[in-house]
Amino acid sequence: MDTGTAILVGYMLLFLAFVAGTLVWRRHSRKERKPFPDHLKLLRGPGESQRQRLAQLEEATLNRFLLAFLVPVAVGLALLWITTRLTGAAQLIGLIVTGLGLLASMGAVARLLAARIEEWRNRYLGYFGERVVAEALDPLKTHGFRVFHDVPAGDAKAPFNIDHVVAGPSGVFAIETKTRRKGSTRAGFAEHEIIFDGEKLLYPWGEDRHGLDQAQRHARWLEQWLSQLLGQRVPVKPVLTFPGWTVVQQARGPIEVLAPRQIPALVAAPGESAAPLSRDQLDLVAHHLEDRCRDVEF
Repeated sequence: MDTGTAILVGYMLLFLAFVAGTLVWRRHSRKERKPFPDHLKLLRGPGESQRQRLAQLEEATLNRFLLAFLVPVAVGLALLWITTRLTGAAQLIGLIVTGLGLLASMGAVARLLAARIEEWRNRYLGYFGERVVAEALDPLKTHGFRVFHDVPAGDAKAPFNIDHVVAGPSGVFAIETKTRRKGSTRAGFAEHEIIFDGEKLLYPWGEDRHGLDQAQRHARWLEQWLSQLLGQRVPVKPVLTFPGWTVVQQARGPIEVLAPRQIPALVAAPGESAAPLSRDQLDLVAHHLEDRCRDVEF
């Protein structure tokens, strides 16, 4: 092995050791010398699942960024070997193959980063939307309501989260948040408005049922879970909300579709669909929800 090759190999080994050491350090340094007891668990905040996924995305992207620096090392080794060991047509072919490999590697890294950035943008948008809804719900706490965020639901095989659950004297409400970007506007539609006609959602650019079935499905799960725990039926009202939008609900039914600022009025006076809770029932519901939501560790 000549001097140049030895230097490159040594550099590659040193770099690999640095990357491995960095990853191990990042994994273990977070919990060093923490002032909190190991058993401490906090309540989930709004968008907790999104926050955790954002943190995972940032760490995974950084790790892949570090590993991407191996590409120039590998290319350098290949070029050194080609220029020192090959001649003529073989050398030309080697250079072409190496160049194509470098381009393919750069393209793969670019696609990976683009996908990660797009997912990060969508996750952060959803996280911010859940924060907006949480602030709209916060005043309800002064009127005897209990508000829980990002409630873990389902089972080990099919877990999911209910974005917000409000429990109070007027009943229990499961709130699903959908934060949608604005698109092009059709004639006759306002660019900031979503219309619910009782069956589907009408957007400025089109229509669908995005979130409607999910909100009802989540509410049914919560109703079954609470009813089983309390030994009596605990109706849960599904609500679908779109932060950042004006929502026009043309028809009322089993699900309410509202803007975040409209939810407190619904919760305070839900009308005939109300399923009031006694003080004891409310305390039991809040106890079980808090127990389920207190799982955030340092």
